[in-house]
Amino acid sequence: MAGYLRETDFVMVEEGFSTRDLLEELTLGASQATTEEVAAFFVADLGAVVRKHFCFLKCLPRVRSFYAVKCNSSPGVLKVLAELGLGFSCANKAEMELVQHIGVPASKIIYANPCKQIAHIKYAAKHGVRLLSFDNEMELAKVVKSHPSAKMVLCVATEDSHSLSHLSLKFGASLKSCRHLLENAKRDHVEVVGVSFHIGSGCPDPQAYAQSIADARVVFEMGAELGHRMHILDLGGGFPGVEDAKVRFEEIASVINSALDLYFPEGCGVDILAKLGRYYVTSAFTLAVSIIAKKEVLLDQPGREEETSSSPKSVVYHLGEGVYGVFNSVLFDSACPAPILQKVSLPCWACFQLWDWLVFENMGAYTVGVGSLLRGAQTCRITYAMSRVAWEALQGQLLPAEQDEDAEGMCKPLSCGWEITDTLCMGPVFTPASIIFHAGSMRKA
Repeated sequence: MAGYLRETDFVMVEEGFSTRDLLEELTLGASQATTEEVAAFFVADLGAVVRKHFCFLKCLPRVRSFYAVKCNSSPGVLKVLAELGLGFSCANKAEMELVQHIGVPASKIIYANPCKQIAHIKYAAKHGVRLLSFDNEMELAKVVKSHPSAKMVLCVATEDSHSLSHLSLKFGASLKSCRHLLENAKRDHVEVVGVSFHIGSGCPDPQAYAQSIADARVVFEMGAELGHRMHILDLGGGFPGVEDAKVRFEEIASVINSALDLYFPEGCGVDILAKLGRYYVTSAFTLAVSIIAKKEVLLDQPGREEETSSSPKSVVYHLGEGVYGVFNSVLFDSACPAPILQKVSLPCWACFQLWDWLVFENMGAYTVGVGSLLRGAQTCRITYAMSRVAWEALQGQLLPAEQDEDAEGMCKPLSCGWEITDTLCMGPVFTPASIIFHAGSMRKA
């Protein structure tokens, strides 16, 4: 092992004891606490992250994985992914600092934000981060001035009209403008080493990857004509993080593999990357939140004179967290988390008590941010857990020897990922400070 993650960093879950059992113990302890009131906390199953990576290796054997730090920058996640040999895709100086703080070398970092602050570009130059992305002349000019030794990846726009997030509205150069940008880079003696794209999250059509890979082939040919030695293809992200997604990861992988065989066949000298975030962490995190207040409200809002004792009512429960905290994904990531009652204290579903606990699964993506971690303002404690089977599998990996080389030659796949994959890959409406639900929408843990 590389030594990023230690056994003291997490709770070892022994055989016959699940993370759900750990969650129940922690909620009981929080309810009985007398010195500190705990309103919410996460349980993070690092073993789930390990299993996801082994599945990735099996489904996309030609692709090297980089983790999108902005998705979830909690220390346990970064350490286990570093232990697995992943590289890291960083959007700013704070993220680069964070991964370098745990010991990740600069050669495993991509500064992948196409809109960069000059101070952050200078930080990348000073700390050895050489692989950067761009999609316009201004970004190219900033890099030429502040990081002349950088190696650039041209970010190309995609057809993402069906995705939940339309990244091409903000990022990516059109195919028509790519030749001009490549010519400018050649004029300024900037080495463009590859092409990247991102189809956006929640895309229901895997063929969008095939079209983007075909477009990338066109840009590669442009680059070759102009004398650029391009050898990196970055597939971006957008991969689902839950099993019940509209399009399964395995379906997407099948389309990608076919497109790669057609446009970038094995042996062509092109290194294939992907930047994944929610794929790794969504299902690994479970959030427990306590009910701190409740009140009855009318289902409809008639005038005061129309209200009667028989008017239909609902119950509003206020939680210890809201959309300006860990539920920010409701506002910014189109999430709609559904609660599970951790323990029923009364037989009536509509009679939940104060300090009963609600559990929200699949809460790993865009709930833990770099800003809060750096400022020490993270409100929710995270308890990391891993099964002994996953820990032993992680320890048994034959990690590649560390080499002093550029980013485009690093992070080779783990040699025994495929052998272990089959063992480990078994298969409400929000207001800013409250959650409203009906009894029928709840389910027991």
